Amino acid sequence: MAKTWWELQILCEPDLEDSIFWRLENFGCRGTAVENKGNASLVRAYLPEFQAHLLDLAALSLWLRQDALCVGLTAPALNWQIINEEDWGTSWKQYWQPEKIGDRFLINPAWLPLPETTDRLVIRLDPGVAFGTGNHATTQLCLESLEMRMSELPKSFTRVSTKKEPVVIADIGCGSGILSIGAVLLGAEKVYAVDTDPLAVQSTFSNRALNDVSPERLVPAEGSVDILQKLIAQPLDGIVCNILADVIIELLPEMSAIVKPTTWAVFSGILLEQSKAVADALEDNGWIVATLWKKKEWCCLNVRRS
Repeated sequence: MAKTWWELQILCEPDLEDSIFWRLENFGCRGTAVENKGNASLVRAYLPEFQAHLLDLAALSLWLRQDALCVGLTAPALNWQIINEEDWGTSWKQYWQPEKIGDRFLINPAWLPLPETTDRLVIRLDPGVAFGTGNHATTQLCLESLEMRMSELPKSFTRVSTKKEPVVIADIGCGSGILSIGAVLLGAEKVYAVDTDPLAVQSTFSNRALNDVSPERLVPAEGSVDILQKLIAQPLDGIVCNILADVIIELLPEMSAIVKPTTWAVFSGILLEQSKAVADALEDNGWIVATLWKKKEWCCLNVRRS
């Protein structure tokens, strides 16, 4: 673990938040938070000092400026400073508050008390260094899509009866485990959560415990679709995959080999201008795009087998 960290502070127009989160994730940031500053947003992000030099930060500033100018918005202002490890552990958390997503979810930071009364499904979350706090548009789109898909589950999946086969899902690129836990809360019998980042897998294990999800219902593992092929006993009923468009396209043949004729999937991490390329690849691999949902410049493809 790093002993010193870069704290990045980016003052921007609110409409730039999602593209900035995307840039920061690709840059290697481990923890992000946002707060309102009047009509602007202040995004904070953190990464180990050894992972970036001043020239790297200058390049990031240029990318953020170009992203803003491409959509006709004011360029954000990026500032940075070095902080100690103990300060990093708590700095960004103070700006992250409970957030309602869709019709059914409430994301509750693990260090804050649970609401006294709520009719929502509460996901307690401490993402640590993993991507996935619920702030990003793609995570929200995936949770909303899971709501729609899982609401179609037969009532016999609700523990009252066990006549039907249980629904088994894979979360590919699980990050903090937020989507996996959401799927379990919605009624999935079992979720396999894989990620190539060992820190993300560790975060998923931790959040599984925070939400009292049994190890039998949520199985995290380091790796990708190749690991899923070894873990699953039968083809999957559903897939949720919130990564990047080019990675989705690359993995589609492998994913298509471990599903049923009735399998559905939710794909996100896709910019709107990338949606056609992903949709074409899906069609080439035997999938049909049922709906495209979008938030700002991001989209989510809800698909099924053809």
